[in-house]
Amino acid sequence: MVSGVNSIAAAAGATQANTTKLLGARGEPSATSAPFADLINDAVGTVNQLEKQADAAVTGLMTGSGVNVHQAMIADEKAGLAFEMVLAVRNKAVEAYQSMMGMQF
Repeated sequence: MVSGVNSIAAAAGATQANTTKLLGARGEPSATSAPFADLINDAVGTVNQLEKQADAAVTGLMTGSGVNVHQAMIADEKAGLAFEMVLAVRNKAVEAYQSMMGMQF
């Protein structure tokens, strides 16, 4: 249980560090902001990594190799939430693109 809490705290710290790196200390875009495509690629890579971790946790639970139910459920939920977040960002990007294509200048 403690390792799960530590991993959640580490993930929250990493998210805060990434936000600060992209937006700067005062919430303004920094001069070293990554292009949108790089951010999406990183997000998809992270989702893929979380999916692999969830698969490994569920496999470990099924084979009885020391993974408890809580760890497997947390890993699966993290992967699911990450996927839903990337899907929501993708849907918003497609919606914005379609809106721009519908504009007349």
